[in-house]
Amino acid sequence: MDEHAERKRSIRARIRRTRRDRTAHERSDADRRIAEAALKLVTALDARVVAAYLSSADEPGTRALLALAAAEGIRVLLPVAAPDGSLDWVDADGAAERTGALGVPEPVGRTLGAAALAQAELVLVPAAAVDRRGVRLGWGRGYYDRALASLRARPHVFAVIHDDELLDEVPAEAHDVPVDGVVRPAGVTHFG
Repeated sequence: MDEHAERKRSIRARIRRTRRDRTAHERSDADRRIAEAALKLVTALDARVVAAYLSSADEPGTRALLALAAAEGIRVLLPVAAPDGSLDWVDADGAAERTGALGVPEPVGRTLGAAALAQAELVLVPAAAVDRRGVRLGWGRGYYDRALASLRARPHVFAVIHDDELLDEVPAEAHDVPVDGVVRPAGVTHFG
């Protein structure tokens, strides 16, 4: 394994351990604060269509945000991993959930096609970590990098992370699509 790949593996392993070690109270508090920060971002950008995701048990939570967005009449698109490595999208309007092929929560509903992402004015993406240059370290499958790279017009893209997951530097590769900022319990941080 080369040094670059080893650094990524090491960061991902540390983040997984730290996330698993959070108490239920710490997770609940972080999820609430993330939802509030994200809703402020949605309002500041005047976004009426947001692409987000259903967080897994160890990820910074998105369900509180989804509830707040629904209450505000904001359309939310949620991803479904397609067998070809692309993301398809489903309207979040109360869709049921299931565990998808990748072992992560996915909505159940009528798929809209990969092109539906182009309707989003804000895309909230999962991440293991992000650095202050906007380099996002995902979980290694490249779904979001491919989806974002396919767009003609780039929407605002923010990663959802815990405060301690904003790092000085993470390894970058040519295919990595940078994010415009992060949403975390401490608030929203914009890059550049």
